[in-house]
Amino acid sequence: MDWGFVHKTWDKWASTNIGYSGYPLKAALLINYDPTGPSRLLSTVAEQEGMKANPIELSHFVNFIKHNKLQTENFIIGSNQYLVTSIHENWFSARCINTLKAAGEGAIVMQTAAYILVALYEGSIGPASRAMAAADQLTWQLGRKNL
Repeated sequence: MDWGFVHKTWDKWASTNIGYSGYPLKAALLINYDPTGPSRLLSTVAEQEGMKANPIELSHFVNFIKHNKLQTENFIIGSNQYLVTSIHENWFSARCINTLKAAGEGAIVMQTAAYILVALYEGSIGPASRAMAAADQLTWQLGRKNL
């Protein structure tokens, strides 16, 4: 695995896509993930920006994906609980069900060969489209190296 490429790509991507006012994402998390690996191998945070991942929540989230509970359960990231609203081949979207923000909050979760990207945004349809474009940009760059 080309850690140098991943780190450099993440830093460049995060600097233009993650922030508050004017950025498509409020936070993002890149998780090492191998669905075919032994269950004793724990997924770890490869990169994060705008949030601090809790290892226990991360473990629950990875199990949520690994056991394909997208249609039957909610997941938690930070203090927010999310409900999956749309499922596709290598990604899904979710809306926060306990937000205090008037326009709401959401998550785009994309899977590559070696990672899970969690992209968090604030807002509704327009911000969701911008978040999707930002997340897709990073996963495309990782996919070029089959990561």
